[in-house]
Amino acid sequence: MYSTMQLATKNEPAVRRDKFLELAAVTGLVGLQKSTVYRLIREGQFPAPLRIGPRTSRWVESSVLTWIQERIASGGALPPVQGKGGACNG
Repeated sequence: MYSTMQLATKNEPAVRRDKFLELAAVTGLVGLQKSTVYRLIREGQFPAPLRIGPRTSRWVESSVLTWIQERIASGGALPPVQGKGGACNG
């Protein structure tokens, strides 16, 4: 059922419950490879996972869904990365 989520055109997703997601679930939701997810985390453009055990990290579902909604609202664009790319800083 779709009763727990609002449409993508709304400003924020309506998540009534939260859960932890493994990397495979995150990559499946966002449609990105794991290397891209980790690069975006390093660049501050994707939510970082929480460490829930000595060797276990998981993403909070609502933070990933919010990231997806923000990408939809911005037309899919990511914010520019400071100090990267071919732009002249002069």
